[in-house]
Amino acid sequence: MKFKKLSMILSALMVATLFAGCGSSTSSKEGETDEEAATSATEETVLKMAALDGGRGVEHWNKLAEKFEESHEGVTVELTAASNLEEIIRPQIQGGNVPDLIYLATGRPEALTETFINEQALHDLTNVMNMTVPGEDVAVKDKILPGFLETSSTAPYGDGKVYLAPLFYSPTGLFYNKGLFEEKGYEVPKTWDEFFALGDKAKSEGIYLFAYPTAGYFDSVMPAMLAASGGIEAFNKAMNYEEGFWTSDDATRVLEIIAKLKDYTEPSVVANANGDNFKKNQQLILDNKALFIPNGDWLPSEMEDAPRADGFEWGFSAYPAFEDGGDMYSYNYFEQMYIPADAANTSLAEEFMAYMYSDEAVGIIAELGKSVVPVEGAIDIASKYLDDLQIEMLSVYDNGAKPVMGGFAATEPVEGLVWNDSYILIIDSIMNGTKTVEDWQTALTSASDKLREAIIK
Repeated sequence: MKFKKLSMILSALMVATLFAGCGSSTSSKEGETDEEAATSATEETVLKMAALDGGRGVEHWNKLAEKFEESHEGVTVELTAASNLEEIIRPQIQGGNVPDLIYLATGRPEALTETFINEQALHDLTNVMNMTVPGEDVAVKDKILPGFLETSSTAPYGDGKVYLAPLFYSPTGLFYNKGLFEEKGYEVPKTWDEFFALGDKAKSEGIYLFAYPTAGYFDSVMPAMLAASGGIEAFNKAMNYEEGFWTSDDATRVLEIIAKLKDYTEPSVVANANGDNFKKNQQLILDNKALFIPNGDWLPSEMEDAPRADGFEWGFSAYPAFEDGGDMYSYNYFEQMYIPADAANTSLAEEFMAYMYSDEAVGIIAELGKSVVPVEGAIDIASKYLDDLQIEMLSVYDNGAKPVMGGFAATEPVEGLVWNDSYILIIDSIMNGTKTVEDWQTALTSASDKLREAIIK
């Protein structure tokens, strides 16, 4: 059974015999024609979908399911949506009820998607990429924006094949209050030197330079800073756990900048940097107690009902460059959807996935989910549904910033090692002064050495 190893790993995460009794696959057979595949797919009457109910809501998923059912006579889409999706679908899978299609991004604490990746328990999406987008005359792979299919977050094994489809993308960066900057005459800094100079000026006026929701949010800060320090080459070295990288000049100056933020961070931040109180850190920006906070496009809606200073207006910037005229980067975050290797209805799931890239689906997602799919023309379709801040964010690359995206190379599990503990969660200890940059480098080097040996070839 494909999921034998996966069951063992998830059992270690207190999910006993998770993937026992998985159903058989009805994926398209080699040499099967599109007509035959479509026929076999429509023989299945139920498409089981599992979707995270996060900041984007689920209304768009319900509408997409309805539209798909209309175009597929006799098909019912059975949608499971929850904010604690992992807790819901684990017992389903344990009972042999494997979802046919899952929307659940990497980077969540439960790391369920990473487990699918690491155990090579994902369905190859080559067939989806070669499908014609429903109702259009373009292949899925040709409609998806350049770069999204070549990242380790979509093609994790380096074999040229896509296993996770990109979805709901947005640049990440530093959010601030435009109203305060106009009132004070502040300029958005283009370099880290300018950033800290502004911090000194603001601090003299009783305003701190920086806050962060939780240390986990640095997963979008670090890639942008690494790319700004040493180019995409430095980012790729980090993502592949290259030997000696974390003590290199490119990496050291990134870690030192983050450590320097300690003296410019609002004092209550570390205590509130957890799942219960992170909004208190975000509130600091709305109260003009801190200038910048790293975040993604969900921040404004997350704080929609929060009180705010008079004249408050969200602003957004890429991360500063290291030198005058240097490159500024914004980590382009995107979420993923995928088909489990042991899903029962892979052909039908492939059809739904291809539909997700149609203009019709892009419009539904923009209108009801306030999100953008990474396909050609998506911004034009979505613009009438998005606010000015979202347009500003999506235009960051048109305004001089460079994109960086992707994630770490897939590895076999390493017993007792949680990479994020060394990579970004240690930042709370850096900020409260209990650990130093040297401690951080030691932890990163030790973890990288172990994971480098565990990279899936």
